[in-house]
Amino acid sequence: MDLSLLLLFGLSCILLSNGIKVEDCDHLTDNTSFQSFQVLVPAEQPYRTAYHFQPPQNWLNDPNGPMYYEGIYHLFYQYNPHGALFGDSMLWAHSASYDLVNWFSLDHALIPSEPFDINSCWSGSVTILPGNKPVILYTGIDANNNQVQNLATPKNLSDPLLIEWIKYSGNPLMTPPDGVEGDNFRDPTTAWQGPDKTWRVVVGSWSNNQGMAILYQSDDFVHWTKYQDPLYSSIKTGMWECPDFFPVSINSTNGVDASVKNPSVRHVMKASFNSHDYYIVGTYVTELEKFLPDTDFTGTSLDLRYDYGKFYASKTFFDSKKNRRIMWGWVNESDSTEDDIEKGWSGLQKQTDPQWLLDNPLQSVPRQIWLDKTGKQLVQWPVEEINSLRDNQVSIYGKQLESGSIFEVSGITASRADIEIMFELPELEEAEFMNSSWVDPQLICDREDASVTGTFGPFGLLALATKDLTEQTAIFFRVFTGQKGYRVLMCSDQKRSSLRNELDKTTYGAFVEIDPSQEMISLRSLIDHSIIESFGGNGKTCITTRVYPKLAVNNEAHLYAFNNGTLSVTISRLNAWSMNKARINCRGGLENTASC
Repeated sequence: MDLSLLLLFGLSCILLSNGIKVEDCDHLTDNTSFQSFQVLVPAEQPYRTAYHFQPPQNWLNDPNGPMYYEGIYHLFYQYNPHGALFGDSMLWAHSASYDLVNWFSLDHALIPSEPFDINSCWSGSVTILPGNKPVILYTGIDANNNQVQNLATPKNLSDPLLIEWIKYSGNPLMTPPDGVEGDNFRDPTTAWQGPDKTWRVVVGSWSNNQGMAILYQSDDFVHWTKYQDPLYSSIKTGMWECPDFFPVSINSTNGVDASVKNPSVRHVMKASFNSHDYYIVGTYVTELEKFLPDTDFTGTSLDLRYDYGKFYASKTFFDSKKNRRIMWGWVNESDSTEDDIEKGWSGLQKQTDPQWLLDNPLQSVPRQIWLDKTGKQLVQWPVEEINSLRDNQVSIYGKQLESGSIFEVSGITASRADIEIMFELPELEEAEFMNSSWVDPQLICDREDASVTGTFGPFGLLALATKDLTEQTAIFFRVFTGQKGYRVLMCSDQKRSSLRNELDKTTYGAFVEIDPSQEMISLRSLIDHSIIESFGGNGKTCITTRVYPKLAVNNEAHLYAFNNGTLSVTISRLNAWSMNKARINCRGGLENTASC
């Protein structure tokens, strides 16, 4: 057993007497470093989330292979069992849930062990084959440090938890093709079947100064042949990580299986690069094996993103239980690498916590995703199951916010809350004219932050705020008029989010494609200690931030609605709830709640 683990176990009795909780240490075996187990967790960690998915310790990144199988939702994810930073022996950790809210941890699904993945088991996807047979395609880092694509299948299909997976003896199935370097070939998508019953899958790559989705075809899911051309490529991007390719319904919010291809669907191509998830909508022409987007990637702020804040390496899947497409994204920390190493975890800690106690990055709440009625962009919304955690509802109707006004949304737990708010702008014709040189919304939000008065705006929410507003994270809107109608700007201003200076306090911003003369401006924010996920325009624009207030933590956190614009706005409706804690990282199933 690793010496650090022996120390961890030996110190547990001491820490129990000091208010520290030990969570299920029954997996301290000789190969503990490659097991799913719960470790020491402080009784009170102000930055550890209550209902966002986190493993109990160490480094987490990409969500992998989410699926629904035999009544159970599964989430795999990239995990480093040895430390708080990305490591050389990444594996597939595995958790399962009955409701997408409460999760129990299972043994790791894929561990580096063979020549074709000895240096790491990197990201990939799950495909459900005919007969309800799930299979994993994943990237292995082989003995030569090349990225290769491998296959794994469940050992026992009658086990709904799918605890054990068997790697195919003939791996690797795909190796870097000519013209592609060994470290630019990874992250296979969910596969789909064409009308000819041939399977297709794309692998992210970079070649000839182009980011691309390399297309492979197979009749048996084992023998794969590279197609002559990529399914799509772009000279305006970097290396394509974690690509995703899936159909979306034109006339419904329902999701469809990856193999659906008919006139009632369009297709979405997503690629992760430059620290963001970008996507384009278009037409998949199976006869040409080409994806034809409505607009190409531009490499500028005009490109569509899933989320305009901290959100990367996302993965979707078709939920056959409720006929919807669900997405997760990786939300990393905003602390420095030096602090992560010193503390032993990727995140922030309360000053009184022992420095080696562990925390980690996290996943966004699962989001349902569908095509907007205009057909131009996607809409995202937290899955309905999240609402089951709501408690202590507070409602306000028809409240006018005069210029410079602020009021507290009281009666809820502000450090752990869900709030929905609708704004009306009664004198919209007075909106200020938008400067034609203002192109990048993030730069506008940074320059015209929450403290800068406009005509309509800034107005919105101050989350994780102190009573005196010394600390605050502002999620707000500004409304402009221009030659092509109104423009709604949504911002997340973190400049005053914490008294700590060494944090990443980037201000994020994006435009919301709505017409405020035809509909109210809506905002929903999920607040969870150190993360705020905000959905503007009923989910047309999303911004996720990580914030670490020094003072506005737990019961010292407050939530306010505000208007710093010169013209008044009206809160047509506000509903806010405290959010109960989800049961996450239970060991041995949700029945074993003592280990949650």
